[in-house]
Amino acid sequence: MSENNDIAAPNHAENAAGGAAPIRVLMIDDQAIIGEAIRHMLAGQDDIEFFFCDKPTEALRAAENFRPTVILQDLVMPDVDGLTLVKFFRANPATREIPLVVLSSKEEPGIKYRAFDGGANDYMVKFPDKLEVLARIRYHSKAYTTLCERNEAMQKLQKSQEALKKELEEADKYVKSLLPERIDTPEISTDWVFKSSTELGGDCFGYGWIDRDNFAVYLLDVCGHGVGAALLSVSAMNALRSQNLSGVNFRKPEEVLYALNNTFDMEKQNQMYFTLWYGVYNQKTRKLSYASGGHPPALMLENGKCKKLWTGGMIIGGMPGTRFPASQADVPKGAKLYVFSDGVYEVDYADGRGMMSFDDFAAAVAKTPQNGKRKVVSMMEFSSEAQNSDSFEDDFSLCEIVFK
Repeated sequence: MSENNDIAAPNHAENAAGGAAPIRVLMIDDQAIIGEAIRHMLAGQDDIEFFFCDKPTEALRAAENFRPTVILQDLVMPDVDGLTLVKFFRANPATREIPLVVLSSKEEPGIKYRAFDGGANDYMVKFPDKLEVLARIRYHSKAYTTLCERNEAMQKLQKSQEALKKELEEADKYVKSLLPERIDTPEISTDWVFKSSTELGGDCFGYGWIDRDNFAVYLLDVCGHGVGAALLSVSAMNALRSQNLSGVNFRKPEEVLYALNNTFDMEKQNQMYFTLWYGVYNQKTRKLSYASGGHPPALMLENGKCKKLWTGGMIIGGMPGTRFPASQADVPKGAKLYVFSDGVYEVDYADGRGMMSFDDFAAAVAKTPQNGKRKVVSMMEFSSEAQNSDSFEDDFSLCEIVFK
């Protein structure tokens, strides 16, 4: 136990090495004899450091410098009333949470009420037994130390969460940077909407000319959410965008899905897989070749009727060596193709009807948007209104290709 009145800040490195942090008692009383009496009570307690302040006007500075784990304070003192000092301690951010024990000769219930009402944690009538003083000091100090440790842990967690949030935001920006520009040419025009889910998701899509006659469009959806899903999504998208799959004819959807399935074996991707719809339009033959791997059907809209384009293949990455069937569809002038992930329709109706079905969404696609809105925007609004929320639990990805 410290036997001098020099204020010294705690040595945290020494405390960490030596185990439990010491108990630091600040005593505030204008009578030196009271301070000596308390010092004598605490003598021999090696884990207790004691500092006595006989000037209440210097109490706040003493507390900020000494950083006590418990404060003992008299009520009747010159210059500063004890009850006022209690309020000062509670108003000061540096001392607001330090346990404060009033040590007073007054036993009136009204005085005790005012002390507790002002922010005191405990009240002892002079002179308590030594064992009682030690018990209360240890009790309040332990509670305060636990509170400080919890607050420190919460601050570290908050900083960690803020750092993670920034990293996720950067990852989300990068994923969005991969999305294609909208195009409008004499042959084809495109439009799309993409809205990230409440978590970092795994949707991504793209389109573009493979050569002067063949136009590819694709959309993939990685299982789950988070950084892992986004990384797999980006890796697969880069392979499609760069056409970097050895020996693959990117004009043949079945070859593309076969190669991706072998390249992204889920056993080597932390058990993560993705679904994919991939199509190639030949503007000379006006044929659309397509294949799907575990993905919802695309919709071909012609004269107000929707046709499902789906080949029923399994998920990508599930079983290397699996072959994927492909199919073809005629593409008349003015036909519109809609490719999307299941996040666009797997939303719960706000009225309690359960989850929206694929057919519900397809029926809405067949309708003409009102007020001249872009079709993709009207479909996102349709799903938002169904669930009565603009936030989606899964990514909302919808691509429109108009064949002129």
